[in-house]
Amino acid sequence: MTRPTAPAPDAAPPCSARTHRGSTADGPHYRVRCADAQAHHFAVELRLANPAPAGQEFWLPVWIPGSYLVREFSRHVLRVQAWCDDKAVAIDKTGKNRWRAAPCRGALTLRYTVYAFDLSVRTAYLDDSRGFFNPSSLLLAASGHEHAPHTVQLLPPAFAPHWSVATTLPALDVDAAGFGTRQAANYDALIDHPVEMGDLLRLTFRAGGAAHTVAIACGQTLRGAVDGARLVRDLRRVCNAHIALFEPQRRRAPFAQYLFLVAPTADGYGGLEHADSTALMCSRRSLPHPRSKEADSDYREFLGLCSHEYFHAWNVKRIRPQAFTPYDLQRENPTTLLWLFEGFTAYYDDLMLRRAGLLSVQHYLDGVARTLSAVLRTAGREVQSVADASFDAWIKFYRPDENTANATVSYYQLGALLALSIDLRLRQHGAASLDDVMRLLWTRYGRDDAPLRAQGVGEDALPALLREVGGLDWRGYFRRHVHGCELPPLQAQLRAFGITWQTEADPALDALGLAVQEQPGGWLSVQRVRHGGWAERAGLAASDVIVALNGERAHKAVIERAHGRARRGDVWQLTSLRQDRLRQTDTPWFALPPARVQLRPADRPTAAQRKRRRDWLGGEP
Repeated sequence: MTRPTAPAPDAAPPCSARTHRGSTADGPHYRVRCADAQAHHFAVELRLANPAPAGQEFWLPVWIPGSYLVREFSRHVLRVQAWCDDKAVAIDKTGKNRWRAAPCRGALTLRYTVYAFDLSVRTAYLDDSRGFFNPSSLLLAASGHEHAPHTVQLLPPAFAPHWSVATTLPALDVDAAGFGTRQAANYDALIDHPVEMGDLLRLTFRAGGAAHTVAIACGQTLRGAVDGARLVRDLRRVCNAHIALFEPQRRRAPFAQYLFLVAPTADGYGGLEHADSTALMCSRRSLPHPRSKEADSDYREFLGLCSHEYFHAWNVKRIRPQAFTPYDLQRENPTTLLWLFEGFTAYYDDLMLRRAGLLSVQHYLDGVARTLSAVLRTAGREVQSVADASFDAWIKFYRPDENTANATVSYYQLGALLALSIDLRLRQHGAASLDDVMRLLWTRYGRDDAPLRAQGVGEDALPALLREVGGLDWRGYFRRHVHGCELPPLQAQLRAFGITWQTEADPALDALGLAVQEQPGGWLSVQRVRHGGWAERAGLAASDVIVALNGERAHKAVIERAHGRARRGDVWQLTSLRQDRLRQTDTPWFALPPARVQLRPADRPTAAQRKRRRDWLGGEP
């Protein structure tokens, strides 16, 4: 394809100095153009009718709600220039994410370029196949004008006249393809609407009185390869299950429309929630194929991702922690409650698939078992509580290294297990369930008429809410399992619901506390060493190369064979390489306690177990 020609950045004063159709009198107005697909450049113009007389400041968020890491979006902003009418105005960078224009009389216009080549759901991406952006990584905020109405004009790319737009940003004056002017009530509302542009495969359905759309990027390569009817049928069932959970009487969604933005890639996976949309990345093989008879694990995983992000439309987008009310987009917003907002959501994502009839009981239990096994293998669970892990997400969870599993625990995984434990405790000791807790959170903190919506959920509010719903005292439970490092008693709890718990021997490397990567030539490079395991005792560390075990060149098969034959009292001789120096140790062999869990419905449950299980998971299969 011919490379499009882009004008030089400072070739002429911006055309946005003129009044735009649909722009507000005082609020910021943006024009977004796909300037150069090969260079991955969006061009942005921002017009402000009434800049601050002493000099107008602008800033860009450093993080995006839903992804708790300071990502420094401003590093991709290139060459910011300013004009007042037809005259250039000086503009200086005053901080890592802040700019200040010199005083001027009349409307002020900025023009800048943003490099967009992050294939994730968090920032921006542009090439000749698709364009995507979250406004938080693209659109500068005008200081003092954040609460004014904002308008955005999306221009169709000259190199792809067949592209269309998918976004829930309200339309003001758009064409049939969705290009044109859109509006938001304020800057916070503006950044809650991701935008996808390209050749889109669109599917539609209704649930809870709301229009739902699935917009799949790169549609030209997928038409005929995706079973759209099946995807719509399954997603409708999932969405209706969520809506029934929160609004069992009204069965109404809290939005007029909802949009699933789907970006298929080779092996990507991830999602980011918004109030009435979600941006999703998945592998192409996870989308249902017309010739597939049954849902495979990849498709079930994709449905689980959709379910997770859809649940967030209630839990964290409307029911918010106090720490996010409002968001401070220029610094970290720590809270100890991410285990509630992410962990509870992780618990409900597959549970809602089960309630929608899209997962068998055994498939559901297999997912719980995988989460249990992952947490049991995480040595960091004995070091850091799930509340502290939530608080430290900004510096630990999103910055993993070779010691992460030894220093922290996932508030997604352990949070999901706590949600399960809380649900089972409520169900076993009364007539309530975690569903009742979520509905109480919704009516008190999330719904439009919720009395405490503006306040947000306090850091220590949940134990009292649980007691209000189920009548139990939760103080000791939270002390041990939320603010302490003791795992919840899930084995005994699951037994009361007719679920058997069995452990199997771990694979050799897991049992030795070792994770490796095979390098060219078959050499094993150490990736991680689990605290307390044989590998740590033998002196291995990340980036070491394992050369030999008991005098034999080390391959995975050699280690697995030696582990399978090992007996208590055996001493292993290990030769390794660290920073070009050979090391040799003699270490007694031992294995970590098995962490591979299998869950199964009991063959002969009691009547009480059968009833509890049916109330929780529904009937078989």
